[in-house]
Amino acid sequence: MEQNPEPQPRSQPGSRLESRRLRATHLPERARLIGSSVREADLSLRLDGAGHGLLDTTHFDTVRFPPPDWALETFALAAGDGELAYTAYRGGDGVRRACARPVAELLGVDVDPDRHLVLTAGTQSGLFTTLSALVDDGDTVALADPEYLFVERMLRFLGARVVRVGMVDGPDGPQLDLDALDEVAGNGIRLLLTSNPNNPTGSVYTEETVRGLARLAVRHDFLVVVDELYCRLVYPDVPFFHLAAQPGMAERTVTMLGGSKTESLSGYRIGVVVAPPEIVDAIEQVMAMTCLRAPAYAQQLLTRWLVDDREFVRRRVEELRVIRDLTVERLRQVDGLVVRPGAGTAYLWPDVSALGLSDVAVARLLQREAGVVVSPGYQFGPSGVGRFRICYARDEAQWEAALDRMVKALNDTPDRHR
Repeated sequence: MEQNPEPQPRSQPGSRLESRRLRATHLPERARLIGSSVREADLSLRLDGAGHGLLDTTHFDTVRFPPPDWALETFALAAGDGELAYTAYRGGDGVRRACARPVAELLGVDVDPDRHLVLTAGTQSGLFTTLSALVDDGDTVALADPEYLFVERMLRFLGARVVRVGMVDGPDGPQLDLDALDEVAGNGIRLLLTSNPNNPTGSVYTEETVRGLARLAVRHDFLVVVDELYCRLVYPDVPFFHLAAQPGMAERTVTMLGGSKTESLSGYRIGVVVAPPEIVDAIEQVMAMTCLRAPAYAQQLLTRWLVDDREFVRRRVEELRVIRDLTVERLRQVDGLVVRPGAGTAYLWPDVSALGLSDVAVARLLQREAGVVVSPGYQFGPSGVGRFRICYARDEAQWEAALDRMVKALNDTPDRHR
């Protein structure tokens, strides 16, 4: 289990100007695994979200997979009504009333629009505002390993002591190690943060895992922040179990939801947090200080999300399943590359360790020889070293050509097994 290093002294005057909080997000302790801080590695690999003219598999292709037809129409109608520009900090009353019922049906819990919902500027903002509302300097927070790349950076910014909880492989894909969590929680933790489906592995937690996690949370009395952004992007015949619906969990679960991925609403920057009333009140206070409210016109899309997009999502999941299977088939042509199809999300999490190449080396190789940007595994936690993440939500013709280049680059490199 990786833990935080001792705080670094502040830079001398005239040197770096970042605060200690910001420098902590560089994760300098990861140097013993990858040879540099995470920040330095990101910059050396040009992983700054710009793409740099390469095929960028760190996110969805929103040209090939655009939002539902009603999204722009709904946004434009709202923008044409000046009365909708300012809403309550936690989101417009009418929007929260409209989406409370479908959210309740999705999660299987009671959702009061005034007490249990807060609308945020995307799920990313939802994560940061929630953690800012709940975590004090020095609090111990358990974090799944691997987990979405920015969460540990947020926690380090807030001064939390981060303890990683690994996953164990099983017939249903990687699952949270409940025995390890039990041990960590026994020493006292403020909360656990995990995603389901998991980003980056694409695994979906089984009923046994979800029930076991709920029992531990009740027994040790800790909160759980669960990012369920991809809960609608789960492939056929894979059951999904919402943590908040488990016994004793409605009062100790914060659930992150949104349409930025499955429904391609990322450009609208709108997310939903479902939480107990006291936590919603705390999140609203952070929202008021950081951004006042989620984008007001974009909030209106939530009146149709989960209601008018069910057939849209069904078709999209099937399209992505076909591309997933194609991607797995092609990447398995790389000698020694271990690739397992995920049960959800649009991510694959290949293991490159048998190639004798680090995840950093693979990322550089694929940029240079294949013109493709991938997310190296170190970004997602210590267990990610030796892996990489790709998003296969891409235009099929363009993607097939890119896969051919990737396979050739990985098979032809002279650095293999060295």
